[in-house]
Order: sequence, then C-alpha cells, then structure tokens
Amino acid sequence: MSAEHVGEGAPLSGSQLTIAADGYTAEIATVGATLRSLRHDGRDLVVPFAADEVRPVFRGAVLAPWPNRVVDGRYAFDGTDHELALTEPTRQHALHGLVGWTDFAVEAHESDRAVLTTTIAAQAGYPFRVVVTVEYRVDGTGLHTAVTGRNTGPARAPWGTGPHPYLVAGPGTVDDWTLTLPAAEVLEVTPDRLIPTALVPVHDEFDLRAPTVIGPRFVDHAFTGFDRDADGTAAIDVVAADGHGVRVTFGTECGWVQVHTADHVVAEYHRAGLAVEPMTCAPDAFNTGADRGLVVLEPGAAHTAAWTIAAV
Repeated sequence: MSAEHVGEGAPLSGSQLTIAADGYTAEIATVGATLRSLRHDGRDLVVPFAADEVRPVFRGAVLAPWPNRVVDGRYAFDGTDHELALTEPTRQHALHGLVGWTDFAVEAHESDRAVLTTTIAAQAGYPFRVVVTVEYRVDGTGLHTAVTGRNTGPARAPWGTGPHPYLVAGPGTVDDWTLTLPAAEVLEVTPDRLIPTALVPVHDEFDLRAPTVIGPRFVDHAFTGFDRDADGTAAIDVVAADGHGVRVTFGTECGWVQVHTADHVVAEYHRAGLAVEPMTCAPDAFNTGADRGLVVLEPGAAHTAAWTIAAV
C-alpha cells in the first residue's frame, strides 16, 4: 500500500491519479475518492473541476455509509437512537455520508485501474467501524466503479453507498438533453426540505420511461422499479441533440437512482450537468430500513455495489 496523502503543496482536491484505456481517461482525486473528470476521445462525460479547487456540489464524490439524506440527522438502529451532525444546514439533514472530505489512501495505481481505501472510525452518530474500498477501472466499455464496505467493528452496522456524478451529454445544458429513465416508481418529497413522503407510480414530469427532452422541468427525486435485462442490469441514457451522450448502468445491488437537474443559485453550476446517482438505498433509508434498501453489515461482513459510466 502506498502512503499517498494530502500534504503541503498538494492540490486542494488531494493526490491525483490518472487511469486510461481505449479512449477513456479518468482523473481521480483522493479527497472523497472523487471522480474529478472523465473523458472519452476528448469529450467530457461528467462536469469536471480543477485539481486545485475545493470540489463543488459533491461532483464525483463517493457517498458512504449513506447516500442522499438522513432526515433531521436522526435514526434508530438495533434499539439505540443516534444523532448525526447536520451537514446540510439549509434543510437541516445529514447529507451524503461521512467520507466525502476524507483523504483516501491509495492501495493500487496502474495505467487502467486505481484502488483507494479509508476507514470510517466509530464516532458519535455512527458508532460503527467500516473499511471503505473504492475501485476505478477503465476499458473499452467505460469507467467501472465498485464500492465495498466491510464491517470491522464488533456490532452490526447500517450501510448504503452511491456516486455523485453530474453527467454531460454534449453541447448545451440539462434543458437541451434527452433523458431515458426506465423507472416505474418515484419517491415523492416535500418541496422545501425534500423529506420523502410516498412512493408512487411515475406520473406527469416524472414519467421518463420513453426518451424525453428534459426542458425546464425540475427533478431532485429518487426513482426505483427499473426495467432490467436478463442479468439484472438497468441503464439510464442522457443524449444531446447531436446524438452523443452518456449511459449509466448498474446491477440489482443498486435498487434506486437519484436524479437531479442541478438547479443552483450559482450560475456556473446551474443545470450544467445532470446528476444521476445509482444508490443501494433510498433517501432516509436509515429510518425506513430494508424496505427501502438499507444494508445491514454483520461483523466481518462486506457488501459491494458497482456501476459503469460510458459514452453513447
């Protein structure tokens, strides 16, 4: 294992790892095990950011031990109440897990592959110890990511994970692109704090099963009930008017996907990319449990989830 860590003189986003193969080039930053950029034949597939920049709006971060939100930062697990730090102050939730600003160690770095790891220390609000390993690999079929959580503590641990890429289909903005999202159900949320309310069949602006121009619609919702092929793989496509685009594929371990049109008060960020986030569980799964995809890691047990981003 190498000992690459953020130190004096390092870029703000951490040590930088480049992997490439068959026209794909991915730049990985060790802070948050972040996908900083991804290109295919020189074309951006995700919204990038500079190496010496504080990562904006969770672009490319790995989310663990939960993706999305824990409402009010509070949950009960195995008979004990827990309270997390509120890391989304405007909505008063615990947002996107605990490793987003952690400097991961580099276990392996080859021309087409990188493996990063960190340990979530037992702490107030999450008194569990979980080793998180992130593997990035590129080949002719795209960038493949696998995230594994392994419980090295003495007690059962709640677990969830997912990525946070903002996809770029081609010229223009989110409004100009066509989305195909083969999901049968959407998790409705309150308009102010995005607190989940009810899981319902897709309807109106959320029925994106056929290719649909995104236009001005606002989406910041989790979807489930995906059409999958014989091996359990689901695919989401975002395509520009010129026919170029991006596809995200994922297996049955990711039963949910958060889609966000990236509406933002900062003009530079506003609708610049479409967040497509395969997740092992729904928002607030720490409170809703296995019915919404929560994984429980027994002591010594591990769980892996994987997804692929590829050019269309």
